[in-house]
Amino acid sequence: MERTTPYFRNEILRKRPYLEIEICRNIISNPIKKETQPDGRIRFWGKIETMENKYLRVVTLEDGVTIHNAFIDRGFKP
Repeated sequence: MERTTPYFRNEILRKRPYLEIEICRNIISNPIKKETQPDGRIRFWGKIETMENKYLRVVTLEDGVTIHNAFIDRGFKP
């Protein structure tokens, strides 16, 4: 099973049908930018060409692998 939180599986994927776990994994593997939040979670940004070149932010738990959240980040500037 993919490493995701119940919140991601039950809420995020339901609310954002455009998201695919594979897209999130690709961003985690090759981010444009990466930063650690004060709570230890890690943010990864990537450009999604299939979504009109918008930027997706993927948030993982502290392990950098378990996906917790993902969304189009309209305010991101590379």
